[in-house]
Amino acid sequence: MERWQGRVAVVTGASAGIGAAIVEDLVESGMVVVGLARRENLLLEIQDKLKGKSGTFHPIKADITKEEDFNKAFEWIKEHLGGIDVLVNNAGVIITSYISDCNIEEWRKMYELNVFAVGACSREAVKSMRERNVCGHVININSISSHWIPNFPGISPYSSTKHAAKVIGEGLRIDLSSQNSKIKVTSISPGLVDTEMLDSFKEGKNLNISFEILTAKDVADAVHYVLGTPPNVQVTELIIRPIGEGV
Repeated sequence: MERWQGRVAVVTGASAGIGAAIVEDLVESGMVVVGLARRENLLLEIQDKLKGKSGTFHPIKADITKEEDFNKAFEWIKEHLGGIDVLVNNAGVIITSYISDCNIEEWRKMYELNVFAVGACSREAVKSMRERNVCGHVININSISSHWIPNFPGISPYSSTKHAAKVIGEGLRIDLSSQNSKIKVTSISPGLVDTEMLDSFKEGKNLNISFEILTAKDVADAVHYVLGTPPNVQVTELIIRPIGEGV
């Protein structure tokens, strides 16, 4: 991780859970980290917690599905920090519903954040890396549900968004490779993680989870690992699951 010290990382969905854990790890590793999230109070709490660490943390309140917030955030990054070296697309939302009900508004909300925002943030990051001739890294925090549909009630629409995000990430990697770019692209697909998102998913459902699930730090450790690989090594897909988790 030494080569990333002093470099700029942007983490979306940074106010809690996996995003907050990634922010903490990157700041402790000496990076300049920008956290984007809607809940400014939680971002400020993280900022206070990380004072005195090797790196620095810049909280920005933003809903990246809103064009005005999105543009202001990335303009601020360019003006004050020069650009982006690492992007972690972590923000996401899960709303469970049955395909047969076809709740388009709920689907649209998930696609706007889980898919469209991933593409837009990746576009801005790659643009910044190219402008400064930086061999950067785009990391997408995905899900095992991007690979198959887990046997959980109402998860199929969410699974479709994560599959779309996986295809977009792999498509970006192929595009960059065809252009002889050294920018890396990685998809990290965790199984069940102890976060607010999992709590919202479990609400009202009688789910019997008989194994110890992943922590947010486990996912942050995976991000740390892929960033620490040599420049000639690209981890394109990393699946991490708790011991005992079935399909």
